[in-house]
Amino acid sequence: MMATVSVFRQLRSGSKLGPQFDQEGNIIEVETREDEEQSIKLTEILELLVAAGYFRARIKGLSPFDKVVGGMTWCITTCNFDIDVDLLFQENSTIGQKIALTEKIVSVLPIMKCPHRLEPHQIQGLDFIHIFPVVQWLVKRAIETREEMGDYVRSFSVSQFQKTHSLLEDDDFKQRKDKAMNAIVEVSDVYKPQRKYKRLVAAGELVDEESRVHSTLLEFGRKYGFSKQSKTEKSEDKKGALGTGLTTVATDISEEDDLQAVEELRIKTLMTGMAVMATEEGKLTASTVGHIVGLQSEEIKQFASEYAEKQSEFSAEERPERLGAAQQHRRQVASLNKQILQKSKQLEELQVKYGGIQATCEEAKKKLVEIVNYGQKLDKELSTVEAAESQADSSILEKLRSLVTMNEGLKDQEQQFRNHCREEMARLQQVIKSLKGVAGTEEAEEKEHNALIEQQYKEDREKLQKIRLLLARRNREIAVLQRKIDEVPSRAELNQYQKRFVELYNQVAATHKETKQFFTLYNTLDDKKVYLEKEVNLLNSIHDNFQQAMAATTARDQFLRQMEQIVEGIKQNRMKLEKKKQENKMRRDQLNDEYLELLEKQRLYFKTVKEFKEECRKNEVLLRSKGAS
Repeated sequence: MMATVSVFRQLRSGSKLGPQFDQEGNIIEVETREDEEQSIKLTEILELLVAAGYFRARIKGLSPFDKVVGGMTWCITTCNFDIDVDLLFQENSTIGQKIALTEKIVSVLPIMKCPHRLEPHQIQGLDFIHIFPVVQWLVKRAIETREEMGDYVRSFSVSQFQKTHSLLEDDDFKQRKDKAMNAIVEVSDVYKPQRKYKRLVAAGELVDEESRVHSTLLEFGRKYGFSKQSKTEKSEDKKGALGTGLTTVATDISEEDDLQAVEELRIKTLMTGMAVMATEEGKLTASTVGHIVGLQSEEIKQFASEYAEKQSEFSAEERPERLGAAQQHRRQVASLNKQILQKSKQLEELQVKYGGIQATCEEAKKKLVEIVNYGQKLDKELSTVEAAESQADSSILEKLRSLVTMNEGLKDQEQQFRNHCREEMARLQQVIKSLKGVAGTEEAEEKEHNALIEQQYKEDREKLQKIRLLLARRNREIAVLQRKIDEVPSRAELNQYQKRFVELYNQVAATHKETKQFFTLYNTLDDKKVYLEKEVNLLNSIHDNFQQAMAATTARDQFLRQMEQIVEGIKQNRMKLEKKKQENKMRRDQLNDEYLELLEKQRLYFKTVKEFKEECRKNEVLLRSKGAS
C-alpha cells in the first residue's frame, strides 16, 4: 500500500502556486502596494502596443507580464530580424518558461542594436520604468518595418490574387486589347515607310551630312523635310518683324521667292542622281495577279488607262523641275493669304483696344452725368434755402446771425483763456523751483537727522535678527531632543505593543493550526481514497479471474498462490502502517511532554513579569514620595 503523502511537500515541489481559499471557499486577496509611477509607465506601454497593432494588450483577463512580454515578442517578430532564437510566447506560463523567455528577449536586443539595456530580472520584476524605453524603441522599429514591407506585401497579394481571379475591368481590357493590337498592326502596315527612289552609283557619294540626310528623306518621298524647318523659322522671324512693324510685304514676298528657288535647285540637284525603284513599280502579289486575270479584258484596259493617268499625275507631282506659272501663282496666293491673316489679327487686336477705350469713355460719361446732376441738385437746394430766407422773419434771421457771431467770439475767448492758463502755470512752476532752492538748507538738516534715525534703526534691527537666529537655534535643539524623547517608547506603549504582538501571534497560530488540520484531513481522505481504489481494483481482478481459475487445476493453484501473496503483502503493509502509527504516537507523546514543559515555563514567565511590575510600581511610589518630601 501507498504511504501517506504530505500536501505541503506537493505544493513546494510545484513551480506555480494556485489561489488560496479561506474557510468559506472565497479567494484570499493579498494586499499589495502599487507604485504610481510604475502604473503610469504600464499604461503608456499598453497604449504604445495598442497603437502599434498589438490589440491583445486590451484583454483585461491577462496579467501585466503576459501583456508586456507578449507585446515585446510580437514587436521582435514584426521587425522581421534574422535571429537564431525561438521566441515562443505562451500565456500563463510557468516560472521556468518565463525566465527562459525573458533571457531570450534580453539576448536578442543587443543583436538588434537596441540602444537601451535591459536585464531579465527587470522584466520578471515588472520594472516598467526600465522596460518603457525598450518597448518604445521596438514599437518604432516595428512600425518602420511594416511601412517598408507594406508595398511589397500589397503587390505580392495583388499578384497572388491575379493568379486565380480577375476583375471585370481586366476581362474587358483583355478583349479590347486583342482588337486594339490588330488595329495597330494594320495601321502600321498601311502607313509604314516605302522607298520610292534609289540613288545611282554613278552619281557619287555625298560629302556633307546634311545632304546625305536630305537625300535619304527624298528617297522615301519626303521632299521638303529639311527646308520646311528653315521655312518655319523664317516665317516666325517674319511674323515677329510684322508684329513690330519693321518689315514690309514686298520684302516678305522676295525672301520667300528666294528661299523657294534655293529649295528647288537643291531638290533638282539631288533628284538628278536618283532613279525610280523598279521593284516598287512592278510589285504585284499573287492574289492581285489572280484577281486581274479573272476580270474581263475591257476592265483590264480601263484599269491600264487609269494606271497610266495616275502614273503621269504622280510623276508630275514628284518632279519639281516641271512646275510652271501655276505653281508660282499658288505660292503668291499663299503669301498673300498669310499677309491677310496677319492683318486680320492686327485688326482684331485694334478692335479689342477700341472696345476697351470705348468702355472707359462710357464710364467717364456716366461719371460726368452724375456730377452734373449733383450740381443741379445743389443749385436747387440753394435756391430753396434763399427762398426760405426771403419768406422768413428778418428779426429771427438777425438773431441767428448774432448768435453765430457770439459763438465765434466765445471760441476766441476760450482760446485766449487757455493761453493765459499755460502762461500762469509756467510762472507758478518757476516760483515753486525758487522756493525749493530756499528750502534746500532746511531739508539738508532734516536729512541728517533722518540718517541718524535710520542708522539706529538698522543697528537695532540687526540685534533683533541675531536674537531671532539664537532663538531658532534653541528651538531646533529643543525639537531634536523632543524627537529623541518621543522615539523612546513608554511603558504603556511597550505593553500595548506586546499585547498586539501576542494577539497577532495567537491569530496566526490559530489560522496555521486550522490550515494544518485541513491539510491533514485532505491527506487522510486522499490516502483512504487510494486504498479504497486499490481494494476495489483487487476485488474486481479477483472476480474477473475467479471463473477462469476454477476451470483448471493448475490455474486454481496459481490463483491460490497469488491470493496468498496478496494477503501476505497486505499483512506486511498493515504491519508497516501500524509501526508508523506507533512512531507517530510516540512522537506525539514526546511533543505533548515538551508542550507541557513550555506551558510551565510560560506560567513562570508571566508570574515573574507580574512580580516585576509590582516591584516597579512600588519603586515609583517610593520615588514619588521621596521627591514630595
